[in-house]
Amino acid sequence: MEVVAVRRGAVRSVVVAGLLVLGVTGVTGVSGVSAVSATEAGAAARRGPEADVAYHGRVSLSQGRLRVWVVPQNEGPAALPNATLRVRLSADLADRQELAQGCARAGLREVVCETGALPLHGRGRHIGLLLELKEPVPEVVVRIDTWWNGGASDRDVSNNQHAVLALDTGDSYAF
Repeated sequence: MEVVAVRRGAVRSVVVAGLLVLGVTGVTGVSGVSAVSATEAGAAARRGPEADVAYHGRVSLSQGRLRVWVVPQNEGPAALPNATLRVRLSADLADRQELAQGCARAGLREVVCETGALPLHGRGRHIGLLLELKEPVPEVVVRIDTWWNGGASDRDVSNNQHAVLALDTGDSYAF
């Protein structure tokens, strides 16, 4: 039996993301608009505002304990009220985890965390995780990306999708 810690804020983000996905419909019955522009308008409406979300931080692995520190930021052009970042691992997490506020376990190897508000050209809340692995491993690949961004479009995903190889040395690896 797996024990999953659930935080209210992270669950709210998951529910909102699901509603956004389920509520998206095509554009129909738009008078005076050509089929091409109606399609473009529908796509723009589904995309929402544009924001360039980026993650910077570091990870370290020591004796089956993985430390992850992330600072989300937004380079605009629009502010975001919230986003959800995802941390995926190449090794299984221990059954019990003490997670930071606004974070929730999303699977055997996955944790999601709210970023908080991301102002234009500003930073969200700093996120610190101490994750226990099911068993000690010599290395772990940590993948960090955006799981939900409030419906915004992000043309530059290179700064919010990271893969970091952390060796079991206690050294910090920056991204």
